[in-house]
Amino acid sequence: MFERIREDIYCIFERDPAARNVFEIITTYPGIHAVIIHRGSHWLWRSGFKWLARVLSNIARLFTGIEIHPGATIGRRFFIDHGMGVVIGETAEIGDDCTLYHGVTLGGTSWQKGKRHPTLCNDVVVGAGAKILGPITLANGARVGSNAVVVKDVPEGATVTGIPGRIVTPRKPQEKRREEIAQKMGFDAYGATQDMPDPVANTMNRMLDHIHLMDERMEKLCEEVHRLGGKLEVLPMPALLRAEGFSSDKEQTPPSV
Repeated sequence: MFERIREDIYCIFERDPAARNVFEIITTYPGIHAVIIHRGSHWLWRSGFKWLARVLSNIARLFTGIEIHPGATIGRRFFIDHGMGVVIGETAEIGDDCTLYHGVTLGGTSWQKGKRHPTLCNDVVVGAGAKILGPITLANGARVGSNAVVVKDVPEGATVTGIPGRIVTPRKPQEKRREEIAQKMGFDAYGATQDMPDPVANTMNRMLDHIHLMDERMEKLCEEVHRLGGKLEVLPMPALLRAEGFSSDKEQTPPSV
């Protein structure tokens, strides 16, 4: 147990650039206080001293604002940064090298006994305010964004954001094109994807696709006019008035054709 506590202390230097020395960590980091006390209360729990284990965990909660049930299983080099408001349920399992930030909940979705809390494999990071609910598994290297609500398994190395949590994938070329057109027009089109259940966002995405097609046709037309010896007067685009969803009221000047 003491070897694990030592690892818990020294792993903080790798994950918190504000950490200066061991004395400071031991005396001022509530996350390490909660983990050290949990190591002791978990030993009591497994040894059959369940009431005493609960009392000890409540003392940790009182002084740190972090609630870890003594029945929870926690691996090596576990770090809770800031810590206030973290809740870890009885049947939660946490692997090695995991990191939680403040406001994280590893909670259950059932009142039935048995496995009802999440399992975090190795090297999992859960952002501030995120809620991981139910007997689900976050595989090695998973990342959970701040304030996400995760109720399904997360595959290895994946990043989850949003409510409900969705796996983040690289932007498709079509989505990048929409963003470029939106910036050209002088506003931000939500950064939305077409599969979002938002009719306004879907309509806006279709408009951006239409504008992109019209731009391509206009550029080809201008090129043909130049090829035939014609001249075109290039005028600046009119400014868009500042309104909800618009990020700039400056005039946008198109590139020369």
